[in-house]
Amino acid sequence: MSFRSTSPEPKYPYLVSETHLEGIALNTLSSSTESIHIEKLDNGMAVLVQSMPWLRTAAFSLSLRGGVNAEADDDAGLASMVCEMVQRGAGNYSSRDLVAIQDNLGMDRSSGVSTSAVSYGGSMPADSLQAALELYAHIVRRPHLPADQLDDAKLMAMQELRAIEDEPTQRVMIRLREMQYGKRLGRNSHGTQTSLAKITPDHIREFYTSHYHAGGAILAVAGNLDIEEVVGWAKQNFGDWKSGEIAAAATFEGTAGQEHIDSPSSQTHIGFSFNGIPFGHTDYFKLRAAIGILSDGMSSRLFDRVREQRGLCYTITAGCHSLEQLGAVFGYAGTTPERAQQTLDVTLGEFKKFTEDLRIDELERWKVRIQSNLIMEQESSASRASSIASDYFQLGRVLTTAELEQIIESLTLDEVKSYWLDHLPGDFRIVTLGPKKLSAPQ
Repeated sequence: MSFRSTSPEPKYPYLVSETHLEGIALNTLSSSTESIHIEKLDNGMAVLVQSMPWLRTAAFSLSLRGGVNAEADDDAGLASMVCEMVQRGAGNYSSRDLVAIQDNLGMDRSSGVSTSAVSYGGSMPADSLQAALELYAHIVRRPHLPADQLDDAKLMAMQELRAIEDEPTQRVMIRLREMQYGKRLGRNSHGTQTSLAKITPDHIREFYTSHYHAGGAILAVAGNLDIEEVVGWAKQNFGDWKSGEIAAAATFEGTAGQEHIDSPSSQTHIGFSFNGIPFGHTDYFKLRAAIGILSDGMSSRLFDRVREQRGLCYTITAGCHSLEQLGAVFGYAGTTPERAQQTLDVTLGEFKKFTEDLRIDELERWKVRIQSNLIMEQESSASRASSIASDYFQLGRVLTTAELEQIIESLTLDEVKSYWLDHLPGDFRIVTLGPKKLSAPQ
């Protein structure tokens, strides 16, 4: 489970992997090689660059404030559709040209839409970075938005929606997120069959014109690079881009409750959530440590006490999730109908009795796991570019490795316990899918 979970968000906040490495002391990572440059261009774009000279790769993450939050109430799925359409030809290049150039540059690329942002990213051999930034300047600034390809894009999106209907875990967690944050903040990026069918070329152009600009944009670059060169490339490609207003954040409207999706399935899928705090809150890592003790890895309490000792489920996890000013804890368990009620009871019971037998070795084990994340991040330009973009989005600055080490190392068992007792989980949202409705634990 990643110790960061910020916007741009994971596609499904309950499924975030973590690499495990045993026996590493928290003071082994040196920040002496950290060199992070932050510069805000006149048009409002923030340029963040970290040199990682020990790597052979470079990566970038470009985030624009054209996420789900910028959609109108009846335009669900429009942000994702625009994200798709801008990549179908740009500048002097056709859609096929763009793909061929990216392949020739050795790029591993990605794109996606979260609540607050639309993000484009890529990792590549370091020598390809300049050309990649030039190419993506064409994509986000000079897209063709071909009207004759909109129906194909809509068909793809509708097929993805149908695939979600066949994937019960996604159905549960998508609905759970809506319950947790409300219809606007919790809206998923896929839209609905009805809303997608209504999208026209005019909708695409209007959304692009209003929300694809440098205002609030973040370009994060990390890897084997020269900082001054990269800043120069950023100014050359984006410095004269127009600015614009950022859509106001939607209002939090989440409410506690329980819902059941009836399905003649041989499995029962359980999703649950409760209010948390966002990354950047002064107490965030106290909560993150608690959830880590409960759910990070095979030695965590939920895995050991619910899955291994009792054999109640085949998978179980929980994790922290952040929006701009809000946070939550999401959890998921998959089990059989016969064991579903006990799985729910025991799982939520572990949250309620968390501090009763809290031990220092559990906290220390979690610290080791976080340290392994920090080490692995230093070996991945893509991971680091994503992290510094997330830091800046949430905090307005970038946390250095040394700062993170200090925050984590200084956490005490009493602090974690005190935070939990002052903020006991409650007002649960529970969504289940299966042949039988479950009773909410009292």
